[in-house]
Amino acid sequence: MGSTASTPAGPVEAAQRAEQLRALVRYHQHRYYALDDPEIGDQEFDALFNELRALEATYPDLHTPDSPTQRVGGYVADRFEKTRHPAPMLSLANAFSPEDLRAWRDRLHRLLSEEERGRLAYVVEPKFDGLTVVLHYADGIFTLGATRGDGENGETITANLRTVRSLPLHLPADQRSPLAPPARLVVRGEAYVDKADFERFNARQAEAGERAYANPRNF
Repeated sequence: MGSTASTPAGPVEAAQRAEQLRALVRYHQHRYYALDDPEIGDQEFDALFNELRALEATYPDLHTPDSPTQRVGGYVADRFEKTRHPAPMLSLANAFSPEDLRAWRDRLHRLLSEEERGRLAYVVEPKFDGLTVVLHYADGIFTLGATRGDGENGETITANLRTVRSLPLHLPADQRSPLAPPARLVVRGEAYVDKADFERFNARQAEAGERAYANPRNF
């Protein structure tokens, strides 16, 4: 999935080209970061990204909050405002064995009727130990990100989360999806650094004479 660059003749063509480039960049970011299956090389991707950035610089009105150019560089907040969660973000319990899961199931069953128990379905997945984040999307556009905090209130880290390339600024992340995003969506997830990336970061820090971190949890 690619596109041949051409110089827009005016604002209308520039707007059309910018929208095309945003879709292309999102598509290739999704292939690279989410699917680990890139279709183009870094040089070709950089050309698309730089063309979009140049267009938005030439025509500032083309800037959109969900543009891929808004996630790299720029200001990253180190002092945070507070945000109230729309629903309590309760802590998650761990399960380390089948017995733990069965005990949790039994506690749940005691709260439900026989009919409700018959309709239950389960999803089991690993629990990554990172930073719990709450992502807000309005009509598919990432508008706000926050930490879990005390469960009722968290710290606003929208600018910081925009630097995470695997986090979609626009839904659906794959533009070929036939599904339209809901008007309002709040997603809870876990931000974490895998060990390989953490070790590479520490190596770069050491080369630059900067501080290295003891483990990914205090990164």
